[in-house]
Amino acid sequence: MSEFARPSALAPFRIRNYRFQWPADLLTSWAFEMETLILGWYVLVETGSVLLLTLFASLNFIGTLIAPMFGVVGDRIGHRDLLALMRATYAVLATTLMTLAFTGTLKPGYVFIIVALMGLVRPSDLGVRGALVATIMPHDQLIGAISISRTTMDTARIAGALSGAGLFAALGMGPAYVAIVSLYVVSTLLTLCVIAPSKPHPVDEVASQAIRRSPMRDLKEGIAYVWTTPRMRAAIWIAFLANLTAYPLSNGLLPYIARDIYGTNQTGLGYLSASFAVGSLAGSIALSVVGGVRVARLMIGATALWYALLLVFAQLQSMPAAMACLMVVGFAQSLAMISIAVILMRTASAHFRGRVMGVRMLAIYSLPIGLLAAGSLISEIGFVATASLYAATGLLLMLFITLHWRADLWHIHAPANAR
Repeated sequence: MSEFARPSALAPFRIRNYRFQWPADLLTSWAFEMETLILGWYVLVETGSVLLLTLFASLNFIGTLIAPMFGVVGDRIGHRDLLALMRATYAVLATTLMTLAFTGTLKPGYVFIIVALMGLVRPSDLGVRGALVATIMPHDQLIGAISISRTTMDTARIAGALSGAGLFAALGMGPAYVAIVSLYVVSTLLTLCVIAPSKPHPVDEVASQAIRRSPMRDLKEGIAYVWTTPRMRAAIWIAFLANLTAYPLSNGLLPYIARDIYGTNQTGLGYLSASFAVGSLAGSIALSVVGGVRVARLMIGATALWYALLLVFAQLQSMPAAMACLMVVGFAQSLAMISIAVILMRTASAHFRGRVMGVRMLAIYSLPIGLLAAGSLISEIGFVATASLYAATGLLLMLFITLHWRADLWHIHAPANAR
């Protein structure tokens, strides 16, 4: 067989642990998407304010500031146990919202409080699940495993968005939240079925002393580890930039775009969100079956295409055209984000993976900043000008990052481009 023969897209499922983690991640992602769509529409309708909508979306990511500490905890107690605890927390908070909805006491203020609490934990979910995948999968199957793992978020934006919008429109918030709570509970149970070391086992006195060290020292070492590795630092900067200038346009602002730009309802919002996800799913599947990819070059090309397509999206006034454009946008962002994850996980030592992914999640903190700034700018200069400014700025800064680290990202023999 050729060295670069195409791997099987289903190869990761030969690993028992992956057969439990993948559906657990899938159900969690579905619940995330349903909640985001339902609560975003609720806040927009109840308050009528795009600024409060961006505040709501920003609260989902306030935990990015403490995401590196989740990485430290995961490296200490085990990523499986931490992930299960996080998902049990989602279930408890969703149950609270469900109860308020059924009793008729739900108000926007309560939504903001509960979303803020969930936002402390939720941003770290992607990083912890990525570290767990890297722990349970053989090195030669890592690209395929991460790509297939990414499909959990992609399918969630399709099924979760459409089912969430449908349930909310047909039955109301209470019944929709029954489904969300059920998804969180089942995902917690499936996560507990993963058999992985609950915590690192010291193999010598040095490792034993490391476990007893201060968590803050571990955190500083993790940040220093990323900062002193050029390809990892470049990947983190691109992730930071994408969250600041790209994701606000295809994520948190979608309820506003659906209602105020295209004049549609929550079902139309579901279609827009699902269109992005269809493209993202296609990108994840494509990368899972293609071998011999120069990952860093793929990251650069996909990110540039992502921004170019957002410039086009900003000008569109037709709902069908916007849906078609969002599909291609989703495809490009999927390739870019998977490439970043692969670069980080391939580079990180096993005992640093949690902290590396924690630093990666810290980059998401730029998303609430970008959302809040976009909310203010839209009120002043309008959506088209704001979206165009974001996409053009992102593209220019991404090209600057590429030029600055071209030896580590573009050179064909650079470690980040190893096949």
